[in-house]
Amino acid sequence: MATNHAELIARLPKAELHLHIEGSFEPEMMMELAERNRIEIPFKTLEEAKAAYDFANLQEFLDLYYQGMNVLRTEQDFHDLTWAYLLRAKADNVRHVEMFYDPQAHTERGVAFGTVTEGILSALERGQQELGITSELIMSFLRHLSEDDGFALLDESKPWHDKFVGVGLDSSEVGHPPLKFERLFAKCRELGFKLCLHAGEEGPPAYVREALLDIGADRIDHGNRAMEDSALIEILRDSQTPLTNCPLSNLALCVIDDLRDSPLKAQLEAGLLVTVNSDDPAYFGGYIGKNYEAIQKALDLTDEQLVQLARNSFTASFLPDDEKARLIREVDSVRY
Repeated sequence: MATNHAELIARLPKAELHLHIEGSFEPEMMMELAERNRIEIPFKTLEEAKAAYDFANLQEFLDLYYQGMNVLRTEQDFHDLTWAYLLRAKADNVRHVEMFYDPQAHTERGVAFGTVTEGILSALERGQQELGITSELIMSFLRHLSEDDGFALLDESKPWHDKFVGVGLDSSEVGHPPLKFERLFAKCRELGFKLCLHAGEEGPPAYVREALLDIGADRIDHGNRAMEDSALIEILRDSQTPLTNCPLSNLALCVIDDLRDSPLKAQLEAGLLVTVNSDDPAYFGGYIGKNYEAIQKALDLTDEQLVQLARNSFTASFLPDDEKARLIREVDSVRY
């Protein structure tokens, strides 16, 4: 009897490790918050807003991404945004999420760091209490800004340092290599933060090498182009440094032309610790369950490979070892 892959995917417990909360901003909520906060946006109807969620590359996406988030103004807005994501994650059997957020994109338009952070944190706490989803928050630096800007954010965020597990590096990759932020990440490491760097999405394999070997990243976000460097593949395999693959994101941003071109299966077969995630699901066509389903179909992944991806998601998380082991046992208890 052939396996119903969609049913197996739905039953597998999962962690999501590469999710930008601002990237879960659905057009319906954008329109609602624009009205609530009395903010003019360039879209007069929901249909116009949905049509705008169409772009050809990373920069066009980022332009829309930053424009849309302009309607996020109050602590309640950030709570509602995060809660809406958590409800969708619950429907996909996500048990744990490690969520990126971009404070600089909000503080530079006059929204206080605390407003953003407290709104997200209150929803994450509610998510654990009401939905049983555990979470960690990762504060990201925008790489198109300067390292000095990053240091200023690190200083501004001091009262909340115990509220996030790590720091990230996102936004426009090409022209902004990891070593641009070498001193900043050294300081973050000194402060005890985990380091998660976007590298090798559009940037070259050298960016992955910098993030991994020069910066000492705990996790590489995307990392697709590492597959062009055989020595780098060996390092990733031997170190078991996690990669957070985002299939539908790669397709939407033309990082790949077809999901069949995704490196995910090759990464699995090479023994790399690769995971499946949704990145910016409101913009890229689907949340984590849909990413699993789409990549399974495109690459003809086996039941065993799907289970391995779910196991990997917990192994690659920043959860305590005993909690990882408990959740992996839950994955292994799923019959197929």
